[in-house]
Amino acid sequence: MVYDVVIIGAGVAGLAAAMNLPKSKKVLIINKNHPWECNTFYAQGGVVTAINDEDEISLIQDTMEAGAGLCNEHAVRVLSEHSAQVVGNLIERGFEFDKNKEGELHYTKEAAHSASRILHAGGDATGRYLHHFLLEQNPHPMLEGAQVTDLLIDEGQCYGVCVNYNDEQKHIFSKSVVIASGGLGSLFSFHTNASKISGDLQGICLEKNIELERMEMLQFHPTVYVSSHAAQKQLLTEALRGEGAQLVGENNYAFMKDYDDRMELAPRDIVSRAIFDYKQRTGEEVYLSFNNFEEEYFNNRFPNIAANLRGIGYDLPKDRVPISPAFHYAIGGIKTNLDGEIKGVDNLYAIGEVASTGVHGANRLASNSLLEGLVFASRAAQKIKDKSVTYVPKEFPISTDSLRCEDDKLYKGQLRRIMWDDVGIVRTQRGLKEALNFIEDTLSKPIGRFLKLRLLTAKEIVKSALKRKVSVGVHYMSEDS
Repeated sequence: MVYDVVIIGAGVAGLAAAMNLPKSKKVLIINKNHPWECNTFYAQGGVVTAINDEDEISLIQDTMEAGAGLCNEHAVRVLSEHSAQVVGNLIERGFEFDKNKEGELHYTKEAAHSASRILHAGGDATGRYLHHFLLEQNPHPMLEGAQVTDLLIDEGQCYGVCVNYNDEQKHIFSKSVVIASGGLGSLFSFHTNASKISGDLQGICLEKNIELERMEMLQFHPTVYVSSHAAQKQLLTEALRGEGAQLVGENNYAFMKDYDDRMELAPRDIVSRAIFDYKQRTGEEVYLSFNNFEEEYFNNRFPNIAANLRGIGYDLPKDRVPISPAFHYAIGGIKTNLDGEIKGVDNLYAIGEVASTGVHGANRLASNSLLEGLVFASRAAQKIKDKSVTYVPKEFPISTDSLRCEDDKLYKGQLRRIMWDDVGIVRTQRGLKEALNFIEDTLSKPIGRFLKLRLLTAKEIVKSALKRKVSVGVHYMSEDS
């Protein structure tokens, strides 16, 4: 059997692409785990949308400014100008964003936005609500628990994928393949990502000489509750600071005024480095304080955060919560055009966090990620519908390489620690070189394919960081290099 389209990933980008492909096409969604084990499910903040024509221009400016001069302006314009259209399409299909007391859409503001233009659902559960809705809208079959081990590419054309399913490798052939596999959180000790997000497809693309760009641009979310044993940590959405939460030291000193005039509403890279620096200088713990909130409003606006932290022992908004930055979002990725097409390989697309259109530059503006997934998934789906593909079957051998080896778990733990310590918020030439040495040494050992793919992705991140010697956006090089 040959599918018309295979989509790798069931987050916002993959499901939005599926939603925009008609039932008449043979489409298969491949998911590494359960469909809800994706970054979309854990997204709290909301979906950005330009409120009117004037705000389209303002959203472009805010995105470009947050991106620290490295954004692709054309991509940013596409994102802003299509925002109202994709959000309107969701509402027409029946998705319900939160409303205010007057029954109007409730727009909120987050860091580095000059206007309240972010829609949310379920208070602080926008990603979960949107993901559930997109699953309901999906008319196509899904293969769960199938991990992609290779792309079937020959002479510049993609013919499908190889997957590990029920401990057996098999080929799935398709006229078009859409990579929507997300980022790379599992490369770091502390992260906010779903547990299975580990940069596999980026590693496969490197093997195929497919260009990745700006892999050094990694965004760390400033406010994360990290005092838990799991690698995935409790995100405390940007909207909290957008609506009045403050960063304070042990004596309740609101220190952000010492770092940026925008204080808590500065871009994420600035806030993350401020927290890092304040803790280094003072030796104090840093907290998020909610003193500016009324209890009833807080519990209605942020019900899941309140419930989750109450379960740990915090009474919000009365108590302050210890926080730290944690890895959050991969800004760079597989280089594509604005229709998701990958240069040099026909019928292969990438959308969402795994892709790089240049829209985020050197730092992603808050809540632009769900919007990006919706906009570029729609464009890729339209391109696939418009394109006529001539498919001539090809034979591909099944690899006999081991997928896992005995010491892989040990090496994965070491990789997470060195990526967090040396490729994190503040970097040095020495630390990056040590990370590169570790990665190259581990790649020379007997390891499984899944670990190899992680290491290849990590190596590309480190090499990209070493090449960019000047600090910009989320890439910050210490003078002590």
